[in-house]
Amino acid sequence: MITVKELKNPHVVRRDLLASLVVFLVALPLCVGVAVASGVPAELGLVTGIVGGIVVGMLPGSKLQVSGPAAGLTVLVYEAVTEFGLATLGPIVLAAGLLQVVMGLARFGRWFRAISVSVVQGMLAGIGLVIVLGQVYAMADTEQPGTALAKLAGLPGLAVEIATNNEALTAFGLGAGTVAVLLLWPKLPARVRIVPAPLAAVGLATAVAALTGLRPLVADVNGLLHAIDLPGAAEFGNLANVAVIGTVLAFALIASAESLFSAAAIDRMHDGPRTDYDKELVAQGVGNTICGALGALPMTAVIVRSAANVQAGATTALSRVAHGVWLLLFAALLPSAIGIIPLASLAGILVHAGCKLVPVKEFGPLWREHRGEAVLLAVTALAIVVTNLFEGVVLGLLLAVVKSAWETSHVQLSTRRLTGGRVVVTLTGNATFLRLPRILEQLEKLPQDQPMELDLTGLRHLDHACRVALENWARRHNNGEIEPVTIRR
Repeated sequence: MITVKELKNPHVVRRDLLASLVVFLVALPLCVGVAVASGVPAELGLVTGIVGGIVVGMLPGSKLQVSGPAAGLTVLVYEAVTEFGLATLGPIVLAAGLLQVVMGLARFGRWFRAISVSVVQGMLAGIGLVIVLGQVYAMADTEQPGTALAKLAGLPGLAVEIATNNEALTAFGLGAGTVAVLLLWPKLPARVRIVPAPLAAVGLATAVAALTGLRPLVADVNGLLHAIDLPGAAEFGNLANVAVIGTVLAFALIASAESLFSAAAIDRMHDGPRTDYDKELVAQGVGNTICGALGALPMTAVIVRSAANVQAGATTALSRVAHGVWLLLFAALLPSAIGIIPLASLAGILVHAGCKLVPVKEFGPLWREHRGEAVLLAVTALAIVVTNLFEGVVLGLLLAVVKSAWETSHVQLSTRRLTGGRVVVTLTGNATFLRLPRILEQLEKLPQDQPMELDLTGLRHLDHACRVALENWARRHNNGEIEPVTIRR
């Protein structure tokens, strides 16, 4: 939220307006690229960027992180549009936004910080892999297969297509050149890097295509007002569909997690006020509610734009609000400029963004120090590639819970013989169903011809499965001539 005191300081206003121009130049190609990759009109990406800047930028939560369409939701949006149609996207996004508002008001924001980091990293890695597998086809102006596994299996055929088809080779060259510029740009002198890398990469690819007379595929542009399609009653009726409800939950949870993890990362980059997670969740929800009402893409806080905002010297929310104004002016005054950008170049932007979501450098140290967390990350990512985003994340969360339960359910079994030959078996720790096979294996090795007592008073936790299993063991363990095992609780 911008204060009057901040606006009265000309130094702050000038610095933040300059920062907003940097963020605008970073956001512009990403808004268009995410929209195209999501299977919706390019202008809808700009609508989400405008709402994320102007509306969310004015709300409390985080002062410096910038919201808009994100590569992390591309896969989910594409699946939703393919399965339910573009007209249903608006109600889905609106419902997800309202759910985010409710979660924020209920103070659920802080609980997103309890989600396993490995699951989140696995989610982002899986999304990144799916984005790369899909956009590498778009880089060659070639239709992509329907599933991630089909895309993976089709890569040899894609290589043959690029090698034998001049149009595919030309488009792939523009896309590969875009990726090369993005990789090399950070190594150039600082005075060159004043121009953001995504803008430079797209601009150079567009210039090359124009100057050499190449005719790659470009986005179909109809103007901002033509792209906005307000959903009607029939579209909102689709929210009664169970599959649509599942998509709403996936949108809300994944967008919230990505936004709040982005906020945590951005807070480490500056010394200003910290993010209020509950208020930020409400702000994201309000933004998504408006985007849904306009039939646009869902939004999250985007780490690339947010980092650019901080690095450009922004200190107030003015920079992110102003970046939304620049996007609005561009969409209103220069929409035809989008129609000259090669789709292969935008695909290259998304391939680069997808690769950055895969934590290749972090995986090795994680495997050496916390092997279980590394397995959790890898399984979540692969599950997303093999199934879909929602099922992959749910599997990752379940595995995280099981892993945590396994690590905390330590139980020890000891025996001692009393005078008179009675044997006392003592269990201490946490007895859960995860340790039940080992407990029963040890108990069944005990002699069956001696009086015996099972002491459970040292257990901190005994779940129902273990209780029933131990009672059954006590009844049947000893021979008929010996008294049954007694249990002391």
